[in-house]
Amino acid sequence: MAVRNPVDLIALILVIVGGLNWGLIGLLDFNLVAALFGEGSALSRIIYILVGLAALYTIYFATRADTYHTRDTTTRH
Repeated sequence: MAVRNPVDLIALILVIVGGLNWGLIGLLDFNLVAALFGEGSALSRIIYILVGLAALYTIYFATRADTYHTRDTTTRH
């Protein structure tokens, strides 16, 4: 999976942060975002929204990456 532009990188980082936060919640019942920015605070909500949007964007990113991969492998001889 190649990161092609800054938006791809930011989305990837946010999805990783979200995944790690959910891992901490599942394993240790510890919400890192809430611990850092406050339970239910406006900043926490913004971070959750950004992670959700990044996840949606990553769906697009993954389908686009598959298209690049398919195109690259079909043009090589």
